[in-house]
Amino acid sequence: MTGRPSSAGIPGAVTRGLGWALALLLPVYGWIVYQAPIDSVQGIMQKILYVHPPLAYGAYLGFVVTAIAGGLFLWRGAERHDQLAVAGAEVGTLFCTLMLVTGPIWARGAWGPGNWWVWDARLTLTLLLWFVYLAYLLLRSFTEGDERTARFASIYGIVGVVLIPLNYWIIDLVGGRAQHPENIERGSLGEGMGMPFLLGNLTLFFAFAYLLALRWETAILQSLADAAGDGPADHR
Repeated sequence: MTGRPSSAGIPGAVTRGLGWALALLLPVYGWIVYQAPIDSVQGIMQKILYVHPPLAYGAYLGFVVTAIAGGLFLWRGAERHDQLAVAGAEVGTLFCTLMLVTGPIWARGAWGPGNWWVWDARLTLTLLLWFVYLAYLLLRSFTEGDERTARFASIYGIVGVVLIPLNYWIIDLVGGRAQHPENIERGSLGEGMGMPFLLGNLTLFFAFAYLLALRWETAILQSLADAAGDGPADHR
């Protein structure tokens, strides 16, 4: 990588603050979701609404972080930006994986027995998005520390983010041919569902921010430790 490892990044106090905020939000979130009304058509299965879309937003955000940090790395050559790009891809892929798990559970409850998965436009694109960033992580894991690979991965991460707006708007692009429900808009939620949905998004945003900051901080500290291990003091 270009330059010496830098400790510039998320301060530990910020990471701890995000962790405390998440710890306080989680029980409130769980209670509000528990108290939310049960849908008259889908029953209790509908409460996955308060988890599934927020997971999707977290996945999108992680991949956007990867693209922005990758662009900064190409521009400035700072290792901390590349570390942030990898952290964004890891957390985004985690959220995307959980989204792909909760989606079929909800689908079976909403679409009937046997309908765990259909090759719907959005489901197919989401799976493609997951494979794109899984490939990014595999590339980085097999070529750790290689600057040339890091630059290629930065370009890859920037190009891959193009799938996000396509994934979001694909329902509108295919008209009524998608089995997946339409995007949530103002007024589209039933009575009593707005607050738990808002709190679900807030809680999972803090979960995303905490995991991202923790992963970035860990990468920076590991890089500093590796640099210290290569110092003159270790060659006595």
